[in-house]
Amino acid sequence: MPSFLDAPVNGAYHLVSWIATTIEPLTGLYAAAVAIVICTIAVRLLLLPLSLAAIRGERSRAVLMPEIRKINERHGKDPERVQREVAKLQSESGTTLLAGCLPMLAQIPFFWVMYSLFSTAVVAGEANQLLAGTIFGAPLGIHWPLFASTPAYLGLGVLLVIVAYFSSRRQVRQLDDSASPMARRLARLLPFGTLATAAFIPLAAGLYLLTTTTWALLERTLLLR
Repeated sequence: MPSFLDAPVNGAYHLVSWIATTIEPLTGLYAAAVAIVICTIAVRLLLLPLSLAAIRGERSRAVLMPEIRKINERHGKDPERVQREVAKLQSESGTTLLAGCLPMLAQIPFFWVMYSLFSTAVVAGEANQLLAGTIFGAPLGIHWPLFASTPAYLGLGVLLVIVAYFSSRRQVRQLDDSASPMARRLARLLPFGTLATAAFIPLAAGLYLLTTTTWALLERTLLLR
């Protein structure tokens, strides 16, 4: 593990361990897994201002789409002019195409810390006790089994597919009539990328991924009515 990750991983280890110890009388063997869910929800709450900004940006872009289409029709043969005009329109409206990416980008450090935490046998100079945590008998530090399936990974995969399915439907519905077939195809398929990611990360990081994607789906469903 790179040395610059030592401090955040050590801090995350003590925090998750403390939460797991606190809730263990109620959750038993699932204390570490529940602690991960609690930490993920806490991260999403911290990022709520960015999520709200992203949602406002999506609404603003929906309002601007007719104007952007007019710019493309008027200056379609001059890509640089289109770029300048769209940038000017966004500046005047106070929105940006990058706003929707902010919550995802801001989560990368948290996800990487969670990945490192459950991929390291020794943390803060001691054996990583969190690796003893399990879900349906599968250790939280295990990666996708190559030759055998486990109930935990099967359940994780099914839940990720369900969340990806509804996320995909929602993203396609958000596209307007001018969206290209390629854009529609990407909107339909990209949410299922979580399944590919889950195949290369520890079960604990997969649980983080499931929790955060479920939160994002519910957040947008409730706030973008």
